[in-house]
Amino acid sequence: MTTEIDVFWSFRSPYSYLVTPDLLRLREDFNVTVKLRPVLPIALRAKSAVFDASDKKRPMYIVMDSLRRAEFLGLPMAWPNPDPVIQDMETFEVAEDQPLIWRLTSLGVEAERRGKGIDFAYAAATMIWSGTADWHTGDHLARASSEAGLDLADMEAAIDDQDVTAVVEKNHAALEAAGHWGVPTMVVRGEPFFGQDRIDTLRWRLDQFGLGKS
Repeated sequence: MTTEIDVFWSFRSPYSYLVTPDLLRLREDFNVTVKLRPVLPIALRAKSAVFDASDKKRPMYIVMDSLRRAEFLGLPMAWPNPDPVIQDMETFEVAEDQPLIWRLTSLGVEAERRGKGIDFAYAAATMIWSGTADWHTGDHLARASSEAGLDLADMEAAIDDQDVTAVVEKNHAALEAAGHWGVPTMVVRGEPFFGQDRIDTLRWRLDQFGLGKS
């Protein structure tokens, strides 16, 4: 039996995008299963409590640092166009209706249900975050789904909004119970590892558990 790693992950998080290649490598290098547990972006989970609109330092740093980190990792990156979250970047207010992030999150839930969660997250995030304009139109998501071994139309037909809402709320609660609030957070045997830059620490712990493939 392999050890399960829960990955709390958001389609709006640049650091979630940046960790996806490392998550694929975990499956290659260790006797683990990597379970995608999609959550809504913190802008929706915490809303106005997240940022002070009079102080732009935090969002400005996140943008700067994530672009720098992508360059360090050799990964393409541009802020998604359109942003998956409809938000006024001056006031940080978010719209009540969020069709883009809900569609992505629902697809992530359905992909995981089919055993392809991390594969879909990798393909979709790479497409969205590598500079694909109007990623929500045309066949962009269909092609990303196909790269993950999935059929977009079949997935969307199977999605039940009430069920997705229940899964996402359960994921939110599990992230909090694990002792964190941000993404990406990887949890193994009850121990959380927060951030793309903690993947090496996670690999070290998996080695300690004797889970490396010989």
